[in-house]
Amino acid sequence: MAYTLHRLAAGSYDLAHDDAIIGSVVREVSPSGNVKGWHVELLDDVPTVLRPHPFTRSEHRFDTLEAALAWLGDAAVDERD
Repeated sequence: MAYTLHRLAAGSYDLAHDDAIIGSVVREVSPSGNVKGWHVELLDDVPTVLRPHPFTRSEHRFDTLEAALAWLGDAAVDERD
């Protein structure tokens, strides 16, 4: 069960789990342009028992992209267009 992020645009990624898109990873930016954090979110708000590990709710927030990647089991980032 590996996670991979596929870059869509600066600060925006599709979240794939075993090659199926299941969510997104998005950078939150303040009006002044400062990065406020990162959100990892499932596409579907499914019951807890159906969520892939490590999700305990449908959305989680992290201070850095690196923290989000580590939480996802050291997810890989695919930057290809």
